[in-house]
Amino acid sequence: MAVLCVFLPTRGWSQIFDPDTFTLKNGMQVVVISNHRAPVVRHMVWYKVGAADEAPGETGIAHLLEHLMFKGTKNFGPGVFSAQVARNGGQENAFTSYDYTAYFQTIARDRLEMVMRMEADRMTNLLISEAQVAPERNVVLEERRSRTDNNPSAQLREQVSAALYLNYPYRRPIIGWEHEIRALDVDRILAFYKRYYAPNNAVLVVEGDVTAQELKPLAEKYYGAIPRGPDIVRERTTEPPARADRQVTLASERVTQPSWSRRYLAPSYRYGASEHAYALQVLAEIIGGGPSSRLHRKLVMEDAIALSAGAFYDADDLGPAAFGFYAQPKPGVDMAKIDSAVMMEVERVLQTGVTKPEVDGALERMRNNAVFAKDDFGTAARIFGAALTSGGSVEEVEDWLQRIGNVTAEDVAAAARYVLQGKHSVTAELLSKPQS
Repeated sequence: MAVLCVFLPTRGWSQIFDPDTFTLKNGMQVVVISNHRAPVVRHMVWYKVGAADEAPGETGIAHLLEHLMFKGTKNFGPGVFSAQVARNGGQENAFTSYDYTAYFQTIARDRLEMVMRMEADRMTNLLISEAQVAPERNVVLEERRSRTDNNPSAQLREQVSAALYLNYPYRRPIIGWEHEIRALDVDRILAFYKRYYAPNNAVLVVEGDVTAQELKPLAEKYYGAIPRGPDIVRERTTEPPARADRQVTLASERVTQPSWSRRYLAPSYRYGASEHAYALQVLAEIIGGGPSSRLHRKLVMEDAIALSAGAFYDADDLGPAAFGFYAQPKPGVDMAKIDSAVMMEVERVLQTGVTKPEVDGALERMRNNAVFAKDDFGTAARIFGAALTSGGSVEEVEDWLQRIGNVTAEDVAAAARYVLQGKHSVTAELLSKPQS
């Protein structure tokens, strides 16, 4: 089980996976991506609830519930689900993000019905007590200590998110604040479970050696038998405009490689000026998408002041996204020099835009990545699950190649000006501190 922020793009595979989809009478959407290369399936249930849906004072409840979902039901006792999957040669896990929570098993196709029966059962029959919550809460607290509190990079990311988002729930950590995790009890967790875990708030995605015709009767038998729950409206706060630049610096004796980054608030597919989302993906590829990008060529190859440099942007968030740049300075190189070099490249984009050959090259690389993803078993299920639980549709995923292919150099320049020109940012510096 893991807290997972998905940074993989969840677009790019349109007209490649060719999924089938249908909706059960209780509102549960089903997506089937047939792949008959091996007699294996990946079965995933995605819930449209994540850390950003938590109420104030309840940070970490979505993730703690994810852990507790393995504690058993009245039909399958504690540990039975995992033991059954393992005994049949399968693997399972789960993850929580800001916008969704997902559970999955990878198993032989002739065991698919078994995992569907057990996964459907725990959608509605979870049994947990305070005696089970207490030790699992300690597991999560230890996870937080090991992954965040003892990790300077993770500590800095947590502080940066709190600085970037003034009001939107992305400012809170997915794993939760320690004092709020400690306050989560069985009553609050069960209330959260009963509110959000229902077929009409979930998506079933199955990838592998199965067809929609084969899956549909099983989906109707196990998931279709679960009553529809109340309609869920995902009420999120609105992020106000940033009025000032912010600087977040963390120095630690445990930092062996300093780093620099700068983030700007940006629209996503679902939030803000979404018409720029496709062009921003192309901009990120041109300025910081790999060895051929502007930042890598300038900072790493030409000036030789950085070990790495690039840009990042994820359009799939349900809320406001972040467009950012990063670099790792070579030993002895001052952060101010890195800052200046990166911003010179940003200013060059703002002043002169990008060229058509740069756009064509970026689009070609992005199309190639989409083709390569077809051979990565499980990727399709991840893409459709993340998209459909974040406000997207199968059709939008399918249209990605066409939409990204329509981006022009003028679109990229306009998107860059919209997000970067005259806008306030959050700069983060991770520094080495001499040992005392």
